[in-house]
Amino acid sequence: MTNLLQLYVKLVGLVLLGFILGRKLPATVPTRLGQFLFWIGGPISILVFLRKADFSGQIWIAPAIAILAIILGGLLAWVGIQAQAYFTNTVPQQPTQGSFILAAMIGNTGYLGYPISLAIVGKEYFAWALFYDLLGSVFGSSILAVALGAHFGSGGRSYWQIPRAIFTNPALWSYGFGLWFREKTLTPLVESFLDKFAWSIVSLSLMLIGMRLSQLNSWRSLPRAGISIVIKMLLVPLILGSILPLFGLTGATGQVILLQMAMPPAFTTLVIAETFNLDRDFAVTALALGTIVLLVTLPVWLWLF
Repeated sequence: MTNLLQLYVKLVGLVLLGFILGRKLPATVPTRLGQFLFWIGGPISILVFLRKADFSGQIWIAPAIAILAIILGGLLAWVGIQAQAYFTNTVPQQPTQGSFILAAMIGNTGYLGYPISLAIVGKEYFAWALFYDLLGSVFGSSILAVALGAHFGSGGRSYWQIPRAIFTNPALWSYGFGLWFREKTLTPLVESFLDKFAWSIVSLSLMLIGMRLSQLNSWRSLPRAGISIVIKMLLVPLILGSILPLFGLTGATGQVILLQMAMPPAFTTLVIAETFNLDRDFAVTALALGTIVLLVTLPVWLWLF
């Protein structure tokens, strides 16, 4: 409970600070900060946290669960669309269908999932969160989400750019380099500096979420976005969280996987919506609503599991 209260103070405080700064600073600041975190800050923090991560156990199950969660979310969203068509004789437009499915599939397992997992479970289990994100969520957003965006929308990138987006992801490269870096001996001073730098990157990531939220102003799609949030943040974690012990995922490892599954929709969904001309208002509303709902669902999941 103490860890959770401390997390809430930091989480709400840093996101709120980012929200205020996002209203005051030029619109280019969040973009530049996002680029810094993507290319420099994030990869370095992964290197640092990997040094203390525990790679024992069936860690390769993490990305498999991530892909399963993405597929289940997409399937439940598709069922929801079909149910609406059956009971109301109305079908959302193609761009709205695409944004609805994406919001139910892809979670914010990087900028939000990392700091929450680190705060609640600790650095030694960071590798589980990393595997879930890099080998699960990243591949899901780079392949399945982009394919859905191309199917339901128009314009955007060509298919040959999908593998390029995967293999030029600096976080993926930093993971490979981090395995080598784990074996290197550093002086206590350097170790301490890197540790402080990595945690400062976590803080900047939370502030970036607040900055991005400060630019989101639309709540027109709230009812339908609420359904996608129920699927993404309630049904999928409840269904898959109940069977995690069957995979040997209990205790801290099970908590990490559950926390990653329960994250709100990722900012990637907004990027894809803008790229492929999907329903941007829906994506915006789902992002803001999911971030708010997380404050309520997080202690519930920790209590249930």
